[in-house]
Amino acid sequence: MFDLQVPDHIIRHARDLLKRHNFGKRGIADGSYSEQLTGLIGQCVILELFDLPLMTGEKGFDNGEDLQIAEKAIDVKTMGRTTRVRDYYVNNFIGLQKDYQTDVYIFCSLNKKTKLLTVCGWVTKKQLFERAQFFKKGTRRFRSDGSFFITKADLYEIKNSDLNPVNSVEELKTAMQTTGVAPG
Repeated sequence: MFDLQVPDHIIRHARDLLKRHNFGKRGIADGSYSEQLTGLIGQCVILELFDLPLMTGEKGFDNGEDLQIAEKAIDVKTMGRTTRVRDYYVNNFIGLQKDYQTDVYIFCSLNKKTKLLTVCGWVTKKQLFERAQFFKKGTRRFRSDGSFFITKADLYEIKNSDLNPVNSVEELKTAMQTTGVAPG
């Protein structure tokens, strides 16, 4: 895992995008304003990391492809948090997205207090479904602090410790150039 400070211009850009576009259009588990903002911030930080232009939202639905590298469709999944990331924390993947033509997922956590984006790791689509735990819609999911939520849709959870690790920007860039070549 490694951390990146989120620049203010990324936060402004993501807020501006949400003023002009609604990115949750499945009709179920679309994500609140805050959840969509978190996802857009994570996606924009990763785009900038790869020297790619920030999204405009003009193309509409992205079919689970936030960026493409080495001919692989990559989706950036970002969860909002208020604490430092731990290995045992999980990343949520909504089952409604499982049929998108995505090849690789980069999982991130955004600390909303410190504006720190932690790149937790990545997996191929195949690895996600091999390593994640599945929970049916309506399942009560407990957090480490004892609080819980009820799943709005089928849900997959993958622990940070089950992701392919990356410890620097350079490692992430190399991994994305050689996607599909994962340890283990």
